[in-house]
Amino acid sequence: MILKKYSTSITICLALALFFTIVQLGISGGLISGYWVTNLYLMGINIILAASLNLINGFTGEFSLGHAGFMAVGAFTGGIVTANLGLPFPLAVAAGMLAAAIAGVIVGLPTLRLRGDYLAIATLGFGEIVRVVLMNIDYVGGASGLMGIPEVVSWPVIFISVVLSLLLIRNFICSSHGRACLAVRENDVAAQMMGVNITYYKVLAFVIGAALAGLAGVLYAHYYSIIQPKEFSFMLTFDVLVMVMVGGLGSLTGSVVGAVLLTIASAFLQAIPELRMVLYAVLLIAAAVFRPQGLFGEKEVTLQTFKRWGGVFSGLAGHKQAD
Repeated sequence: MILKKYSTSITICLALALFFTIVQLGISGGLISGYWVTNLYLMGINIILAASLNLINGFTGEFSLGHAGFMAVGAFTGGIVTANLGLPFPLAVAAGMLAAAIAGVIVGLPTLRLRGDYLAIATLGFGEIVRVVLMNIDYVGGASGLMGIPEVVSWPVIFISVVLSLLLIRNFICSSHGRACLAVRENDVAAQMMGVNITYYKVLAFVIGAALAGLAGVLYAHYYSIIQPKEFSFMLTFDVLVMVMVGGLGSLTGSVVGAVLLTIASAFLQAIPELRMVLYAVLLIAAAVFRPQGLFGEKEVTLQTFKRWGGVFSGLAGHKQAD
């Protein structure tokens, strides 16, 4: 009875353990080249960024364009902790997430009272302010960037960070707080009339998304060992926004799939980088015209989904044999 009750969780854990082991063996055995290892790590970082932005834009219904700024805050804070202060990596993760969360509170309290385009412009301005300010601070290297950051990020670190981030967002969405955020997304006026503190829940989702963007920044900094403010421009937020929109606003599965697809596409287009933004623009236009809700919309892929697909395929195979 107990095994049946937790069969879904056990199956997911076994699948994740199998995936982790296969990739780890591929990396340690040299079966996966260094180029694709780099893209694999970037894929994990992009999944965290896409899922955290989806929490704000998709699940709460706010249009934020400041994710690059939160990532920059986390990256430089984490880099200072390890490179300048000589403290261990776990403290860098905690400090980076905390700094990004505080930035989320500072930005979220005044800006989340705005709506639509005004909110997007305000958060976009925050991201650009962070970038310009960092370029003029000598303590973090100015425009040259912060160097000498320890390269401590490995596949286990990336894997655990991605799993825990998705688990945090999923549990938040399924909680009463997450349901309140969904109510705010559907109709904030009706939610407020039902007693939901819409400002509180908007800021709460904003802070969680900012903290996870800070985590992605810390991982990014401690993989490349050098970070420059110019890397955290609006184009980074645009990349993440495309991942979210292609995958589906309001779907964690869509965030993962969108991040994976766009990372792989960027990897294949490294030889012709001028076409990368053209591809993103085409994807956005195609998504807006043919699939405005994204590949998954607000749906999630679960074990029951695979079981239904298995039933469909077995039924088709049975009909084919009968014919």
